Amino acid sequence: MKILFICSKNKWRSPTAEKIFHDFNGYDVRSAGTEVGAKVKVTNGHIGWADFIFVMEKKHIRRLKDKFGPMLNNKKVLNLDIPDDYCYMDDELIEILKARVGEFLEVPE
Repeated sequence: MKILFICSKNKWRSPTAEKIFHDFNGYDVRSAGTEVGAKVKVTNGHIGWADFIFVMEKKHIRRLKDKFGPMLNNKKVLNLDIPDDYCYMDDELIEILKARVGEFLEVPE
């Protein structure tokens, strides 16, 4: 299963998710950001590649729809509702990611 995590700048939330879910249960995981200054900016290639797309906030769904509209038609895009209040690998962020992603997929302990 190919999972894409999206946040704004691809600095803290989505890279943390990529790190903790990488190679777990055979998942192939990547992360990207929606803003111009993102470390890795989301592309058509990312959207086409992904089976599941997890975004951190509603605004990310809106940005993806604006830029990639029809490409999202057969994709599962899920909002984790995680605000930009955490640093990379923050313990609380990891707990929240595991709990929220765990509602949809099997997650590591």
